[in-house]
Amino acid sequence: MLPARREALTLHTADGLELVGELALPADREPEATIVCVHPLPTHGGMMDSHIFRKAAWRLPALANTAVLRFNTRGTESQQGTSQGAFDHGVGERFDLAAAVEYAEFAELPRVWLVGWSFGTDLTLKYGLEPGVEGAVLLSPPLRYSKEEDLERWADDGRPLLALIPEQDDYLQYPEAKRRFAAVPQAEVEEIAGGGHLWVGKAEEALDRIVSRILPQYAPLPTTWDGPMERGDTSAYANKTVAAFGGFLPKPERE
Repeated sequence: MLPARREALTLHTADGLELVGELALPADREPEATIVCVHPLPTHGGMMDSHIFRKAAWRLPALANTAVLRFNTRGTESQQGTSQGAFDHGVGERFDLAAAVEYAEFAELPRVWLVGWSFGTDLTLKYGLEPGVEGAVLLSPPLRYSKEEDLERWADDGRPLLALIPEQDDYLQYPEAKRRFAAVPQAEVEEIAGGGHLWVGKAEEALDRIVSRILPQYAPLPTTWDGPMERGDTSAYANKTVAAFGGFLPKPERE
């Protein structure tokens, strides 16, 4: 882990739940932007500690002067703890996302962007047009829980949207993604060569693309660090491949 000010959080939802979270801030200066991480499907291993989001929290405060807010949606468990409640198929989770955005506003965090991954992209598309949110980055959007009317709301709102589509994604690949996101004129859709839905081996590219969109002056991220470091504990996921790499969606039905 690179240096950062790290704070464990409890987020409070409008329907009375307490959610586990963490805020990572630059160690010795104020952040220039904030990303709120919205994790993959918890019933299939997704959580705030999924590898891209864990690496974002461990690296981006130091390398890109970015605040990283992670949280477990209702009923989700990770090394950080377990949030109250139970998985609600993308319905009650609207309150979870709102609680995270409200915390960012309360803490006066600057330039809030949502970064959703898989199921987290559906939550972002459905509920992410909160006051104070500047835009969103979508990693492997399956467009499974979100609907055409959600895309239409983003189109009407005009806030920036970047969809990153791995070339070998199991659920939505680049040609179909281009067609579906054409409903949002301001949406940028980029293909990730050789990548899959779990972004195994592609975390660094994901972080580069996120930073390039939000704080381009820090991209590409440096690949070396000669300052102090801490050791992060990933042993809890050593034998849990799905959890460690971000969670699968149920396999798509094939005709």
